[in-house]
Amino acid sequence: MAGGQERTLRRRIKTVQATRKITKAMELIAASQITRSQARLSANRGYRDGMRRIVLEAAQADSTAARHLLGTPERVERALVLVVAGDRGLSGAYNASVLRAGEHLVGSLRAQGTTARLVVVGKKAAPYYRFRGLSVERSFVGFADRPTFADARDVAAHVAASFVEGDVQQVLLVSTRFHSAGSQSVATVQLLPLVVDATAAPSEASAGLRGYTEFEPEPERLLRELTPRALESEIFRALLEGAASFHTSQQRAMAAATDNADELGQTLTRIMNRARQDSITTEIMEIVGGAEALRTGK
Repeated sequence: MAGGQERTLRRRIKTVQATRKITKAMELIAASQITRSQARLSANRGYRDGMRRIVLEAAQADSTAARHLLGTPERVERALVLVVAGDRGLSGAYNASVLRAGEHLVGSLRAQGTTARLVVVGKKAAPYYRFRGLSVERSFVGFADRPTFADARDVAAHVAASFVEGDVQQVLLVSTRFHSAGSQSVATVQLLPLVVDATAAPSEASAGLRGYTEFEPEPERLLRELTPRALESEIFRALLEGAASFHTSQQRAMAAATDNADELGQTLTRIMNRARQDSITTEIMEIVGGAEALRTGK
């Protein structure tokens, strides 16, 4: 009986050790991806800030032309919700947090009488919403871990088409904001119409734009050209921050799993050693008892 228990414990210990190797490897891979994601975020920040500033200047130059593309609509009857999640799991609460936030947003919009359409990024999103009875209009998959600007352009083209054609009056984004390696949060922002005041740089918002800007072509046409580019920039930022947040969450989850594997392995080893000692003690007692019986019989 003790020998069978020992064999079972040995198999469990080997299984735990094999699992630990996998979680440790995933932890190291995720840690290396965090640095790369942070570098891509820093590299994209200059382009995004520059695009914000140009759109702000063009909007201030021609407020009439910017009325449809900028600001917040007074009444929204049809809205589109874009949710950015991950393609893979094993990342703690990363996917669950953003998916629940998107679900609550859709429910809140429908409670207000707004028709909400759902577009998602990531393989984990569509099954989650379909299981809860929410229809997914379009699902973009395969690039959530390492997005490119071409991926952001594809998502923006679908979103912008619905807005330009008048199918929706507002486009909302639900994604994870990457503040630092130790801090991420789920945020909901308005993508279309563009919110100029919220996207203005702090120095421009406080001091106002100074100097003289000459536009070529005219601001109205420039806004029509810049709005899709600004939308692509905002979506690309959300994809980059989502990727960085995913890798950070996965690194933390795999580190915790590795620690748990170490603790479980130590616990099983102690139990196996105790079982082995019990088996040895039993065998010694049987030998001593047999020897004593032979001596008494003689």
